Amino acid sequence: MEINVLSESFDRKLPKKKIKDAVIKVFAAESINDANVDIVLCSDNYIQSVNKQFLDHDYATDVISFNFEEEILNGEIYISVETAEVQAKEYKVSLTNELMRLAVHGALHLIGYDDGDDESRQKMHELENKYIS
Repeated sequence: MEINVLSESFDRKLPKKKIKDAVIKVFAAESINDANVDIVLCSDNYIQSVNKQFLDHDYATDVISFNFEEEILNGEIYISVETAEVQAKEYKVSLTNELMRLAVHGALHLIGYDDGDDESRQKMHELENKYIS
């Protein structure tokens, strides 16, 4: 299993190990034994360009994930640090907590969870809380 946390230049140190550990925890609990995932911590501008290029949405978002293969888990998770900062203040949690939650959310999407309706959104939220605790 290979999980990499990459980032653009930021003025402060980001909790890369905690983010990586949270994603590994998800995969272990969900019986994913073989994965190759890059987690990219980026700016609103960067995630907006990814969102526009690949999903035809011209706006920034908090997290986007892509799974490139069916046989093994081979994907990418993009997380906007700027949006995570805003959400952390809104939810009254630390930036570390919010970044971990977004990484877990992206990992859950990679393994097939969806949040397209209220019931599945609630299920994902419960799993996020479980994996970041």
